Amino acid sequence: MKVLYTRISTAEQKSDRQTKNAENYNMLIEDVSSGATPFFERVGGKKIERLSSKGDITSIHVHQIDRLGRNLLDILNTITYFNKKGICLNFIQQGIKTLNDDGTENPISKMIISVLGVVAEMERNLIRERQREGIVEAKAKGVYKGRKKGTSTSTLDFLNKPKNKIAVERLKLGLKKSEVAKITGLHINTITKISKALDRIKVL
Repeated sequence: MKVLYTRISTAEQKSDRQTKNAENYNMLIEDVSSGATPFFERVGGKKIERLSSKGDITSIHVHQIDRLGRNLLDILNTITYFNKKGICLNFIQQGIKTLNDDGTENPISKMIISVLGVVAEMERNLIRERQREGIVEAKAKGVYKGRKKGTSTSTLDFLNKPKNKIAVERLKLGLKKSEVAKITGLHINTITKISKALDRIKVL
């Protein structure tokens, strides 16, 4: 089975560019998760792991390497896992595949992936640094106030985010956190935060 894997960091982002020609694959698995989250800790990553353990997957196709992750060690560990399973990872934009046609490891792709993985990690760190610099600058100008701790308004804003609202509804129906995570595509840690937020405002 050919699987197309996509990842976006937030529910507000679009995955159109990654899902182009999705009809050419047997299954589309999408994640809404930070690139820093280890692959097999994501909802979609766990699903792929289960399918690969059953021998249902022959190849995984990803738009580009940073969609697999933005942590070099995790990227390499993930690739090693699939190589051992005989599952070829194909990075569409870069035109790279991890295994040769005979199933042997592609050493050239491993070198290129390592370099691009470093770039992805550097980009992530650069984004975080720019965010910190932006906050410092905004604070200096008196623009950035930050979120007031413990306010019911910030909690309600959090719960009213589109995907979080769906999670709230499912939690109220009595579904398990793991089930809600699968339905919404949210990380299990986010579901736990939503549950705690509901407890704080005594909605449940």
